[in-house]
Amino acid sequence: MKLPFWVDKKTWTAVSPKLLPFADVVTEDLPLSRLLRLSLFQVTVGMAATLLIGTLNRVLILEMGVSAWLVALMVALPLVFAPFRALVGFKSDQHRSVLGWRRVPYIWIGTLLQFGGLSIMPFALILLSGDTHWPIWFSHIASALAFLMVGAGMQTTQTAGLALATDIASEKSRPRVVALMYVMLLVGMVISGIVFSLFLNPFTQFQLIQVVQGAAAVTMFLNIIALWKQEARQPHKTSPAIKRPDFRESWHQFVSQGQVKRYLVMLGLGTAAFSMQEIILEPYGGEILSLSVSQTSLLTAIMSVGALIAFALAARWLARGIDPYRIAALALLVGLFAFSAVIFAEPLNSPTLFRLGTSLIGFGAGLFSISTLIIAMQMDNAGMTGMAIGAWGAVNTTASGVGISLGGLIRDLISGYAKHGILGDALNHPATGYQFVYHIEIYLMFATLIALGPLVLYQSNQRKSNTKFGLAELPS
Repeated sequence: MKLPFWVDKKTWTAVSPKLLPFADVVTEDLPLSRLLRLSLFQVTVGMAATLLIGTLNRVLILEMGVSAWLVALMVALPLVFAPFRALVGFKSDQHRSVLGWRRVPYIWIGTLLQFGGLSIMPFALILLSGDTHWPIWFSHIASALAFLMVGAGMQTTQTAGLALATDIASEKSRPRVVALMYVMLLVGMVISGIVFSLFLNPFTQFQLIQVVQGAAAVTMFLNIIALWKQEARQPHKTSPAIKRPDFRESWHQFVSQGQVKRYLVMLGLGTAAFSMQEIILEPYGGEILSLSVSQTSLLTAIMSVGALIAFALAARWLARGIDPYRIAALALLVGLFAFSAVIFAEPLNSPTLFRLGTSLIGFGAGLFSISTLIIAMQMDNAGMTGMAIGAWGAVNTTASGVGISLGGLIRDLISGYAKHGILGDALNHPATGYQFVYHIEIYLMFATLIALGPLVLYQSNQRKSNTKFGLAELPS
């Protein structure tokens, strides 16, 4: 029986590898099917991120009447666990187990935490909205617990999962493998953004319960598939008899390399610059540009598509040997144009310009994320894969959490001042609080470029290449 051309192996082997994304990461020991199956844990993390940052903040603020500062605090709570990512990575590097697994136990624990948090979250959110006879403090505790569990699960799963992906890939293909993992993260965000948009139109609290608990079930199902027969058992690496280094000693060894401390400062500033808008972007579209819940839910998908394009370009540039520090600089320049477009969308009353700015934010954030992750992987040394990735994740996610919290708080504070005329009649407008945050993000991007300059110079010196006038010569 002749197979259809789209499933015939000969058809695909005849296609040039240049036209098949990530075909060059495949080896005889690491087929693409195994990589795609492992990447399912990133799909569930992306789904949870879309739900928390993209959908719930709009629903809670506009449809359920919860204060923006309280929603910002709750959405940022999952990131409280972020500083422990370096510790999780270190522990997975040095895990003691008679079964011989290092990464699998941490991915499984993270999955259970994520599932549990999503299972109880919709009921906690209904309590938070005030639709209950229970005391208000109970709703705060219940919501905080749900968000914390989801956050701890996401951080643990992603840190150990990326370390496992790095373990099973060859040294040459590691950057491409990790890029594939992040492409799947964005695929999860795009698909879930579209699905949530469909199921929440029109919005009801009952549909919200179904969507969130459905996400919990999907998380458990996909992560079990992702884990199945991925990590080889190596008892000689996990034996309790092996002497383990101290975390403080290992951390000191890691940050003493080259310009690691400056890199972490640059990473934190840049991440905060791209993250402050996350809690207010959809409410901005709804309140200022009069977009519906369905239309604003699609913004996350639009942003993720921009990041996917960024990942494709970054992979091509990295394959050509372009310095990842310079890619990070380009990401920041794109961000400057993106936030300018979002700001001007209000006076021009242009949802199209707003969507363009949103897609550019995703593009810039995607470039910045993948370039800084590749830099972190290049800092890795003997047996510290989890530490390197964990340090990147800890700073990245902590800065994102701080940025998200400040974004909501500053928006509420400035909007209150503007509403009461404290800032003058010219600024007495609902958009003032939002645009104040967007301007702060632009200033942070300039600060990040200043921190990045000496890193470009340092990297150029490491490669013993001639340095032209540019970012490296900016004052530090």
